[in-house]
Amino acid sequence: MATLDRYATPLAAMLCGMACTAALASPGDTVAQITHLSGVLTAKQADGNTRMLSVKSPVREGDVLTTENEAYARLKFIDHSEMVLRPNSVLKISEFTFREPDPKGDKVRLEMLKGGFRAVSGMVGKRSKESVSFSLPTATIGIRGTHLGALFCQNDCGGVPTPNGQTPANGLHLDVVVGGISVTPVTPPGVPPMPPALLDAGQFGFLPPAQNGVQPPMIQVPASQAPQVRMPASISQNAPAPGVSGKNSEPECVVQ
Repeated sequence: MATLDRYATPLAAMLCGMACTAALASPGDTVAQITHLSGVLTAKQADGNTRMLSVKSPVREGDVLTTENEAYARLKFIDHSEMVLRPNSVLKISEFTFREPDPKGDKVRLEMLKGGFRAVSGMVGKRSKESVSFSLPTATIGIRGTHLGALFCQNDCGGVPTPNGQTPANGLHLDVVVGGISVTPVTPPGVPPMPPALLDAGQFGFLPPAQNGVQPPMIQVPASQAPQVRMPASISQNAPAPGVSGKNSEPECVVQ
C-alpha cells in the first residue's frame, strides 16, 4: 500500500469516515478534514475571513491553507485521497467535485502556491485520472493513480535534507512512489506550450526555474542526488478519526 512517507512509518488503511457516502462539493462545502496536525494551520476563506484549524476541523472548497514554520498538516478528502503539507506551505482548494455514482462529474484542482506536499490518490484519481491536477507556480501536474511528493524551493528550503548535505536548488523537486505523473511546465503568454514530461514509480525529477524568460525542461535526477520530502512519524501514523459531518467538533477561531 502507498504511504504518505516511505521514509517514515507506513500509512495503513484509514478508517471509513467522510467518504462513506456520496458527496458533491460546491463553493464553501466541506471537502476534507484535518486528521493530523503539528503546529499552526490557518484557512483563509473565500469571504476573506481567516480561521485557525485543528484536528477534526473541516476544510472547504475555496479555502487557502497555510502552514506556519515547523507545522505539518495532514488532510483526508471526501474521496479518500490524502495530502500532507510541509511547513511554510500555501495550498488553495480551488475545486473539488465528487459524486460517488457519477464519475463524469469528477473534478479536483489543487493549487500549491508555496512549499511542498505528499499526496496519495483517492477514488477520483483512480477512476478519473484526467480530472485531477496539482498546479504549482512553474508547472501543472497530472496523475495516473499516484503517490507523489513535490517541493517548490524559492530560497526557502534550507532545512530540507539532501544526500550531499547541500540546500536543494531553487525549482520544483518531484518524486513518485506509486503510479506516475505528467509534468507540464508553465510557459509565458505567446510562447508555445511545452510537451508534458513523465515520471514513473521510483523516479525523481527536477524542473529548474526559468532563465531569461526561457523555461528549461524537466530532468530526471538519480535517487542518490534527490532531496527526500520526508514527513514526521507523528503525521504519517494513522489514528482513529471520525468522519466529516460538515461541523467541527472543536470551536474555530475566525479572524474578521
